[in-house]
Amino acid sequence: MTTTPQYLLTLRCPDRKGIVATVTTLLADQDLLIVESHQFEDHNSGMFFMRVLFAPESCAPIDLDRLRDLFRPIAERFDMDWAFRDVAVKPRVLLAVSRFGHCLYDLLHRWRSGHLPVEIVGVVSNHDDMRSFTEWNNLPYHHLPIAKGEKAAQEARIMALVDELDVDLVVLARYMQILSPELCAFLDKRCINIHHSFLPSFKGAKPYHQAHARGVKVIGATAHYVTTDLDEGPIIEQDTKRVTHSRSADELVAIGQEVECAVLARAVRWHVEGRVMLNGDRTIVFD
Repeated sequence: MTTTPQYLLTLRCPDRKGIVATVTTLLADQDLLIVESHQFEDHNSGMFFMRVLFAPESCAPIDLDRLRDLFRPIAERFDMDWAFRDVAVKPRVLLAVSRFGHCLYDLLHRWRSGHLPVEIVGVVSNHDDMRSFTEWNNLPYHHLPIAKGEKAAQEARIMALVDELDVDLVVLARYMQILSPELCAFLDKRCINIHHSFLPSFKGAKPYHQAHARGVKVIGATAHYVTTDLDEGPIIEQDTKRVTHSRSADELVAIGQEVECAVLARAVRWHVEGRVMLNGDRTIVFD
């Protein structure tokens, strides 16, 4: 059975009358059918956001370059930040991990089972602990240890790897290193981190132990874009789990790891599906 190709348009621009009508008219004039459409107007910033999934009436692929040329005058008219892409072309993802493997295990399982629409191109780590599992999944493992005083050199190798592998997204799957401002800038808008806490509470190291010491009744996890401000990048997804005073700090860690896996997987999926758009320090997430 032939599958009809699908394409995605995402855009953000100052809110004005006629955006939706103009965009949908262009698609209709090209005999393109809208499969899914979301839009949002942020009254506070005056910005408009739109995500449109569309397909040709026939099963034949469309000429995306031609469509971009047709759309460009519209984008200029409305001052749009926009992009078209072929949904069949999966984003290339590099995973970064240290010694905690639960998020890595979960992401690779979802990827191998077809539930994560990405092409994972490898795993990079400052430790060698996850090598056997990574290579068992037929993926290259890049062990880049950090010698004292040589962090800049190690990060330069990461940047070179991202360029060499043509990586679209880096996922910090419990990569327990603070990225330098240079690496953060290099990965701007294409790096997602999972923080093992419900931000903005309990930043930094050992947040579950911090939460336990404060006697919290809810623990959680936060997936966010990486910026130069530690654990303060735009939040993509969060979730929580209720706990009681009877739980030890180690039990909170175990419960929290389950939440981390689910939150990170949702954030990665939403990002690669073009459902996440930045609005200053906030995100717009189309479900």
